Amino acid sequence: MTRGTAADAPSRRLTSRGLATRARIVEAAADLMYVRGVNATTLDDVRAASGTSKSQLYQHFADKDQLVRAVVVLRAGQVLEREQGYLERLRSFRGLLRWRDALVQRNALQNGAYGCALGSMASELSDQDDEARTTLAETFAAWTGLIAAGLRRMQISGALAEAADPDKLAVGLMAALQGGYLLAETQQDIAPMETALDMALDHIRSFLTK
Repeated sequence: MTRGTAADAPSRRLTSRGLATRARIVEAAADLMYVRGVNATTLDDVRAASGTSKSQLYQHFADKDQLVRAVVVLRAGQVLEREQGYLERLRSFRGLLRWRDALVQRNALQNGAYGCALGSMASELSDQDDEARTTLAETFAAWTGLIAAGLRRMQISGALAEAADPDKLAVGLMAALQGGYLLAETQQDIAPMETALDMALDHIRSFLTK
């Protein structure tokens, strides 16, 4: 998915204890940045949340930029692993509806308060850190690709019309999902997310043959 970066290079030289410490720092930073945002999370916040000293933190990350990149890589892996579980076997419109329901239900646990972990970081980092932006762009492309591959399987089976363009439909669905996340976050209500997804799915439904 992504090429190696300075953010993950140190892990190849660490002991098992060092790896555990590094993972604890990254996971604590990821949780904080999801709730507070990247820019509002300080290294002192991360040290307190992870129970590490300043020397431990700087042993693994030279600065906040390196830590943020490690968080991006962590979140990218988590999201793609989750989405592969839903989308790699996608072969029907019913499967798309199950995927939609799972996303909405997960976001409903927080009343949509924090949005998409990847989307939130993208909005903060895209004009600040080109390396992080590249990783996020590659992850969104891979996620969209999973949707497109499922739509192609539907097309091959005859469930989706030949006139349909799986790549364009997947981009439209991803745009609806991310826009839905944003509106749900600002309103702290998942209804806009449901509406955005349902309208995108209705468009895909118009290409169904059975």
